[in-house]
Amino acid sequence: MVGEEGAFVLGWDEVLTEEELSVTLKVLCMSEEEFKEYKEQDGWEDDSEEEENLTLSNEALSRLKPPCKQLLYDSVLLTLESYRSDLKAEQDLLHNKEAYEKLSQREKQALHVRYGQKRILHQLLELV
Repeated sequence: MVGEEGAFVLGWDEVLTEEELSVTLKVLCMSEEEFKEYKEQDGWEDDSEEEENLTLSNEALSRLKPPCKQLLYDSVLLTLESYRSDLKAEQDLLHNKEAYEKLSQREKQALHVRYGQKRILHQLLELV
């Protein structure tokens, strides 16, 4: 469901891999009975109108069902724990001119990427 990397792609305004995330959340939040039915039907035959129009924008994420929100929230926390430093440490380094200038160009780029990723993840935590 989530492709080879097993990851979802989040942007500032929406989930970029919305179909994969939507199906994954739906399956993981199913009851055992619902999952058996899902497997027997080899997925859903007819998606509801709501699902056809689903765009996982930030607004839509905030309206997810509580079990899906909790699953997403816990997943984001696990992802954030995988980093060696927290958002504040990255922000402090970005604002410390002396320390920042000592970084190589590659380290600076990596810092900006990590900082952006963490900001998006923190935004997602607030939404759910």
